[in-house]
Amino acid sequence: MLVWDNVRIHLTAPLREFIAGNADWLTVFQLPTYAPDLNPQEGVWYLVKRDLGNLAAADLGPITQAVERKLKMLQYRPRVIDGCLTSTGLDLYD
Repeated sequence: MLVWDNVRIHLTAPLREFIAGNADWLTVFQLPTYAPDLNPQEGVWYLVKRDLGNLAAADLGPITQAVERKLKMLQYRPRVIDGCLTSTGLDLYD
C-alpha cells in the first residue's frame, strides 16, 4: 500500500512507471498535496513544534535534542498520539 500525498517529487516519471508496473499488488491512496486533517503525524509534529517556538539555537544540536526529548515524552503518552489519529476521523481497524 502506498499513501501518496502528491508532493511534486512524487509526480516524477520513474515513480509513475513504478506504480503502473506494480499495479497487480500495489494499492495507491492519493491524498491532496497538503492534508493535515488526514495525516495523524501532522498532529504529532504540531505538538513537537509547539515546544520549539521560543528555542534559540546556534546550531542543530539543541534543536535535535529538544525534538528527541519531546518525541520521547509523547512515546509515553499513547493517548495523546491516539488523539492525533482520532482527529483525522480515520480508523486503524476499518
